[in-house]
Amino acid sequence: MKTDPKSGNHKQYKAALVVIGNEILSGRTQDKNINHLAKRLVEAGIILFEVRIVPDVEERIIEAVLNLKKEVDYVFTTGGIGPTHDDITTKSVARALGVEVEQNQEAYEMLSNHYGREKLTDARLKMAQIPKGANLIPNPVSGAPGYEINGVYVLAGVPEIMAAMLDNLLPSLKGGDVILSATVTCKLPESRIAKELYDIQDKWKNVEIGSYPNFKDGDFGVSVVLRSAHRDDLMQALQEVQDIISKNGVEFASILP
Repeated sequence: MKTDPKSGNHKQYKAALVVIGNEILSGRTQDKNINHLAKRLVEAGIILFEVRIVPDVEERIIEAVLNLKKEVDYVFTTGGIGPTHDDITTKSVARALGVEVEQNQEAYEMLSNHYGREKLTDARLKMAQIPKGANLIPNPVSGAPGYEINGVYVLAGVPEIMAAMLDNLLPSLKGGDVILSATVTCKLPESRIAKELYDIQDKWKNVEIGSYPNFKDGDFGVSVVLRSAHRDDLMQALQEVQDIISKNGVEFASILP
């Protein structure tokens, strides 16, 4: 995390994602954007703090955007910015932020360059309707841009397009230090080390510790994942996790940061 040399305070940057679309909630489409966004944000020193999946309902989109804006530095949305009648993300975001939607000349030129002016149908022109005052996010895959307005980043739902938009966007985002992670895996029931893990978590406040049980080849096992922006704290907490596993007389495998 970034440190102010005068104050010594740490700033942790957080983001939230609103996944928009009835097709996600119905199971017709499997979301692939959450994992990709989370990984890329971590690389930029930003933690994906919360994800909400909402239907194509204007009031639900507005509620999610406004509530999450109070909690995080960046709000991302995916889905609902295409040319069809049920693509209502733009008007919902605009209403949430109290701005008008207008045909954006720069977005119009992007679409024109991609499709050709003679093929700019009314449906495609809908994708040039952008909230007033927004900054466009280029879309090198299909032409229609995303945009940012007041800390809300509106991206496409198609994974390849979302990823391309994110590539354009990430260099402009301010983040803290990269979040480091380490994993320890062993053949022990999770319950055997639960109390000790609780104590380690209580001791190392700057380290996030999660335990994930598994059952493989007839044996119970557990993977302990430690995450932190503070390398020294992470390594000391990791050593303590390894110590409690060793005291139980089993071998472990570690993936280090």
